[in-house]
Parts: sequence; structure tokens; C-alpha cells
Amino acid sequence: MQKDSKIYVAGHRGLVGSAIVKNLEAKGYTNIVSRELEELDLINQSAVELFFESEKPEYVVLAAAKVGGIVANNTYRGAFIYENMQIQNNVIHQSYVHGVKKLLFLGSTCIYPKMAPQPMPEDCLLTDELEYTNEPYAIAKIAGLKMCESYNLQYGTNFISVMPTNLYGPNDNFNLETSHVLPAMVRKIHLSKCLEDNNWEAIRKDLSLRPIEGVNGGASKENIINVFEKYGILNKDGVTLQLWGTGKPMREFLWSEDMADACVYLLENRNFEDIVSSKNNKEIKNTHINIGTGKEVSINELADIIKSEIGFKGNLTFDINKPDGTMRKLTDPSKLHSLGWKHNIELKEGIKLMYKYYLN
Repeated sequence: MQKDSKIYVAGHRGLVGSAIVKNLEAKGYTNIVSRELEELDLINQSAVELFFESEKPEYVVLAAAKVGGIVANNTYRGAFIYENMQIQNNVIHQSYVHGVKKLLFLGSTCIYPKMAPQPMPEDCLLTDELEYTNEPYAIAKIAGLKMCESYNLQYGTNFISVMPTNLYGPNDNFNLETSHVLPAMVRKIHLSKCLEDNNWEAIRKDLSLRPIEGVNGGASKENIINVFEKYGILNKDGVTLQLWGTGKPMREFLWSEDMADACVYLLENRNFEDIVSSKNNKEIKNTHINIGTGKEVSINELADIIKSEIGFKGNLTFDINKPDGTMRKLTDPSKLHSLGWKHNIELKEGIKLMYKYYLN
């Protein structure tokens, strides 16, 4: 890529897209194109076609997606499969039609089977059934990476698919109704700490910035306590935080700015042919690339790390009647390592950065 190459980043406001834009700008790229949702609805086929006709981007980063945690995935199953497939179909196809030089498609490690070998290599894709709670989202992402792969094989495009592990970092989603486990835990433990300290000024400030189910900083203490209880923040005989599941599932976490650095590295240095050249069989498949650390931690251990960072002294318990999701989801990042990139930020350092970001 040239420093003035036109690069379209779809989903530039989200956790993934904003980190990629920040990385590109830091490296001197000056022609980054983006659109707000009000300006361009990626679900609208004709609108996406008109955008590509008028802007003619040379490179595309497809980071736009409908995302959420286990509750959102399981509740809005139809919306997750429809909206994600529409976005992907429109952006990937128009990138082909308009001769985009390279496209980077962002997926998720939830594409892998529920009982996948650990760590999960790219070749275990489609070898067994998916985790039920996020099956629609996973199927959409599988369709997206297979669309990129198939267009490369039929049309000679240069589309690369990457599957990041669980991400966290600046511009994360802290909405307790839809957030992923780590940002949700940071917020819940922060609020538990504030309640423990009887710091109602901090609680009201938090809720004024991010209301929970319509309960904002101006609500009565009774209403605030009630909504806290719904999300496991219990103020009885001292403050206790109750989290979902058993605490036993193992998860891998990657700092979002590390993920962005990996993505930009691939955009700058690697092509589809570099990935295919490493495959010896006649069937060219599973050409996507895991982006992860190859390290995992239990949900219970994660909670203890965050609790220690924030300084919460109360109890942490688990509601075993709530689902755990997949028990292990550890990526095998050896393909990415062989292509020349490894992560920099370890989990404890990342959580410290994450909490500092949240407070600011």
C-alpha cells in the first residue's frame, strides 16, 4: 500500500475498526475513508453499490458487524445471521466488482466447533457442530470467510480473512445488556467497588454516561439497586458480585490495538498467495488466519485479576444455573507467527490499560 492509497474501513467506530484506523494513521496513511451508519447502511445493497461506484476504494477493511455477548447472540439469533450476512455479501461482492486490490475480512473464533481440538488450528473449521448460543453469528462469519476464499479461487481476488480471538480495548462496548465478558466484568466490578465504598457520586456519574435499561444517574437509589441486582451486583451483608456460569470456561484475550497491528501488518506485507503457498493438498481451503496470543485464562481467574486491579474487596460468586458457553476457545496462532507477527500486550497489562480507559 502507498501512504496515499484510498483505504475504506467499514465499522470505523467499533472496537476493531477504530483500532485499525488509529494504527493506519499512526503509520502515515492519509486517505482513509469511512462512513457513519446514518450515511451508509451496509445492509442496503444498492447503497453499498453506489458508495463503491463513487469512492472507488483501493483497499477495504471489513470490520463492520452486528456483535454482542452470549445473551445478545442467543436472544437476537435472526438479526445476527441476517444483518451480518447482508453486510458481508454487499461489501465483499462490491469489492470484487470494483477491483479492490486487497480486502481484509474480520471474523471471530466462534466459527470453530464447540468441541474443537485445543488450541484450535484453522483446519478444524467445519469438522463438528457449533456452540448453540452463537451458532447464527458463527454461520454468518463462516459464510464470509468462505466467500472471500471462493472469490479468490474463482475470480483471482486478493481477499484475506482473519479470525481474532476475544478482543478488548479502547472503544469497547460496556453496555451490560450486550457487552462481551471482559468489558462487562470491568464495569460490574467497578460498580461493585463504588457500592462497597458507598461512592454514590461515582455510581451516578457512571449511569449518567451509560444508563442500564434506562436507569440513569438521576434515578432513585432503590431503582439503581434493583437494576444492579438484575446484573448480579448484590448489596446484602456486604457487596457480592454474582457472575454467569461456573467460572471454569477458559478464554483467550487479545488487546485490540495488538489485533489492529496484526491486521495492518497483513495488509502491508502479505497476500492470499502467501497463505496458499503453505498448503500442500489439492483442495485449497481454510485459508483464514487466527489472530490470538495462544494463551488462556479461566473466567474465575480473569475476575480475580480485574478485582485486584480495581481494588474490590467483596465476594465473587457464580450462578451455575446460567450457561457457560464453550468451555475452551484457545487459538493456534502458529500460521500468523509463520507470517511474521506476534502479540505484544499481555493480559494483566491490558486490563490495567482497559480500566484506565474506562475511568477516563
